[in-house]
Amino acid sequence: MRKTLTLLAIVVAGTTPVMLNAASTAITEVRKSELTNLVVQDCGSCHGLTMRGGLGPALLPENLEGRNPLELAEAILDGAPGTPMPPWRPLLSEQEVHWIVELLQGGIPK
Repeated sequence: MRKTLTLLAIVVAGTTPVMLNAASTAITEVRKSELTNLVVQDCGSCHGLTMRGGLGPALLPENLEGRNPLELAEAILDGAPGTPMPPWRPLLSEQEVHWIVELLQGGIPK
């Protein structure tokens, strides 16, 4: 009986952090605002503050139409070797990058 309770405690204890971690990965409204600002200011420094292009290509919905969101996310996360596009993986989570891709494909609210 004691071994069963110990095993149950280990199993429950081992799964609790996963549940907490999954719940903590939701992007808050505050973080969405920060990410939108990052896109406009940081991405805009190369892609243009209005996303119409500059050093980097335009990132307007019409320019991203038909593009695979996973490939766009990969380009943000890993950058584009041989170009000025840096990898953002050290600074952004994959979930945040997927949210940014959705933002760009839908258009940044004014």
